[in-house]
Amino acid sequence: MLSVNWSEISQKDYNKNIDYLLSEWSEKVAKKFIKEVERTLNLLVKNPKMYPLSDYEGIRKAVITKQITLYYKIEKDNIILIRFWNSYQNSDFMTD
Repeated sequence: MLSVNWSEISQKDYNKNIDYLLSEWSEKVAKKFIKEVERTLNLLVKNPKMYPLSDYEGIRKAVITKQITLYYKIEKDNIILIRFWNSYQNSDFMTD
């Protein structure tokens, strides 16, 4: 079974998205996002290649919500979470 490893930036992205949802929407919306991330991670552990490759070599993307996409890569027995990219962000996701 593969293990899931969060990069420092993926953890920051995740927390930033939750903070945004709590401040601009509601606790209910934030909880829905958290549950959707948990569901996606459970699916990834079972079938890590189920989501398509992105434009970045070896990096896959899983749409969490209409606005937020998880970028990740598979390395040996690990799934490395790279970013929880909010489509409202303006810069290149690999350099932000």
